[in-house]
Formats: sequence, C-alpha cells, structure tokens
Amino acid sequence: MACESEGKRKFRLEIEATEIESRRIEDERVEREKNVIKLKEEEEKRIQGELERKELENYNKFITNSLTTGATPYSSCFGRNGLCSDWGCSEIKVNTPRDSDVVVTIKKDGEVFRHAFIRSNSSYTFQIPNGIYQTFFYYGAGWDPEKDMDSQNCSDLKGGFISEVTFGKDSPQPLSNTVLSYELILQKDGNFSTQPSNSSEAF
Repeated sequence: MACESEGKRKFRLEIEATEIESRRIEDERVEREKNVIKLKEEEEKRIQGELERKELENYNKFITNSLTTGATPYSSCFGRNGLCSDWGCSEIKVNTPRDSDVVVTIKKDGEVFRHAFIRSNSSYTFQIPNGIYQTFFYYGAGWDPEKDMDSQNCSDLKGGFISEVTFGKDSPQPLSNTVLSYELILQKDGNFSTQPSNSSEAF
C-alpha cells in the first residue's frame, strides 16, 4: 500500500465506505424484517389468545344452556310448527337419548317443513300432512343462540350447540295416515343408527 497513489487510495476508501454502507443498510433491512416478523408473531399469539379466551368464556356461558322441548329456535327462517288440519295426516315422533339434546328438522321437497328442539331423554311429536318427508337430527350440548349455522335455505341462521356436535339423517319416507317413530340412541363408539349428515344439508 506504500506505493498506492493518492487517487487510488481515495477510490479504494470510497469503495470500502460504499461496501460498509451497503452492509449497514442490509443489516438494518434484515433487522427490520426480523422485527416485523416478531411483531406479527406476537400479534398472532395475542389474537389467538383472545380467541381462545372468548371461546372459553362462550363455552362457560352456554355449556349448560338448553331450550324447552318443542321450541322452534329457527322460526325466523322456517316458521313455527302447526297442527295438521288436512283430511290425511301423519305423525313423526322422536324420542331423544339420555345424554344429548337434539334439534330435529323435517324436510319436504328439499325445504325445512317442520323443526323443533327436543331436550335429552324427552319426546316430541310432529303433525304433518301425508306426503314424503326426510328427517334430520342435530345432536349436541350447550345451546348458543348466536352461533352462526350453515344453511341452504336461510342466509342468517343462528343458534347451535357448542359441544358434542353430530348430525344424522334418515332416508326420505312416504307417510300416509301413519306414525313414524324414531328412538335415538348414542352408541359407545360414537356412531348413530342414522346416516351421517351436516348443517348445510339439515337446514
């Protein structure tokens, strides 16, 4: 370096200064990115914690909540249950299991024709005109009146169970001056005697 001219030395120092500045800028960029990632992770943890806290609060608030047998929680969408005044009438009777409340929906031509909340270890009888009907069963515990539910026929269906949720259904049944009875039993392996279903299909 003793033979380095003043011009070369100045140029070299400028290059080194530029490299140092570039490394400093890059280090600052990397540090900013790390801070952004850290803040995002902290925010995600905070939001997750808040959601878990609200879920726990919601669970504790509604886990013991139930409705009366025969209540129609979705009346704003599907109306209330009426009596059969036609010449030809049938009935659908549902007996619920000892350890689960059930919401029953009865569909005719793909739309909910009757529905009712039935408490555990209870029974309820629907009166309906003769026809072909399909019955759906929504099992669970802890009724949350503000829970959003998927539905094919109602855009703002609210109310649902928060625990031990299961859906079931029967095949469409032709009824003519008859009584169709369902004895709902929860099996130890978690299966039901009915076919599997879901919220969108049942409602």
